[in-house]
Amino acid sequence: MKAGLKVLWIAVITFVVAFAAQQLLVPDVVPIGYADEPQSSWSVMVAFVLRAIELTTAWVAAIALVVAFGAWARTKLRRAH
Repeated sequence: MKAGLKVLWIAVITFVVAFAAQQLLVPDVVPIGYADEPQSSWSVMVAFVLRAIELTTAWVAAIALVVAFGAWARTKLRRAH
């Protein structure tokens, strides 16, 4: 269970770092989509990579949370019997 929580916290910290980096480096760039004005290719690529990191770590955090909760519930149910 400790390993699951460690994975959860690492994913949350990585998400926060990627989100902050996106807000600092490329705040007005959309990774994919139409923009009113032309955007530089490097900023679009950076925004795309940071958004991919955010989404991946969000899924990892969600899965780790479900697994940690399942392990916790399993130990509680075993102790009840």
